Amino acid sequence: METSDVLDTVGSLVSQLKAYAAKLPAVVPMSVVPGGIKPKEESIEAFEKTVYRFRAQSGASIYKRLNDLFIESLEAFEGGKLLGSIQPLLAVLDHLEQMQRDKEIQASPVDEKRMGEYRTALNKILPGSKPELEGAGRGL
Repeated sequence: METSDVLDTVGSLVSQLKAYAAKLPAVVPMSVVPGGIKPKEESIEAFEKTVYRFRAQSGASIYKRLNDLFIESLEAFEGGKLLGSIQPLLAVLDHLEQMQRDKEIQASPVDEKRMGEYRTALNKILPGSKPELEGAGRGL
């Protein structure tokens, strides 16, 4: 397994999170939807397949330690918890960057660019990343 394979997994999950986030309303009162808005079953299955494909491929590789983070993201996604889905993926990117600094892995310039793009995409999905919504939802 190579770094690019891990990034393919992250990219697929980021894409699914972006599609899910695009369908969510900007502000949802917690009294209306206390458990979050769950993604469609097809989306959950696609997310799950991606995570389990990674687990099968990572085997005994150095990337095996990322499995728990992918599972954590999947479980949050299944529950409709967008923030809980994003944080583990950001942690995966942090781990990859640390592994690169520790010389455990080598990342090509293309891989480094992809890591930055995925981090940016995840941060854009995070609540509070839209200044036009500053203060939205207060008092609900």
